Amino acid sequence: MNNRKTTFLKITILVIGLVVLLLCVFYLPWLAEYISKQNTELSYLKYPLLIGIYLTTVPFYLALFEGFRLLVYIEREHAFSQQGVISLNYIKLCAISIAVLYGIGSLALFTINLLVPILILLGGIIIFASASIAIFAAVLQELLRTALEIKSENDLTV
Repeated sequence: MNNRKTTFLKITILVIGLVVLLLCVFYLPWLAEYISKQNTELSYLKYPLLIGIYLTTVPFYLALFEGFRLLVYIEREHAFSQQGVISLNYIKLCAISIAVLYGIGSLALFTINLLVPILILLGGIIIFASASIAIFAAVLQELLRTALEIKSENDLTV
């Protein structure tokens, strides 16, 4: 039963990764081209914004990879191990870096007076979601670390 759940979650992670990849390869370049043609005064921002968005996919995919590894640890019944703590730490750091990158991008757009309400909303949602994931990963990391300490103490007790 547990194997079916982790298999479903692994497939979900792969589908999420594939959808984001397809969006990055096909939709984002088209959208950037469309916006630059509609607003010629903003066309100079086409590549900097694309590069900024593509930069945020690096920690996103690293977090997905660590989530996948965490599911492998669960399948192999190594969920309560130091590797799980390390994976949760990487997920936390990736979420923080996504929030920071979008914060820097929002600040850059704000300084050149281009932070329109829809970008404030989208950037805010991404920053909030990333911060929430980072907090949740940190809580799980501490819970797992505490469980490992208790397990270690119990292993030493005769």
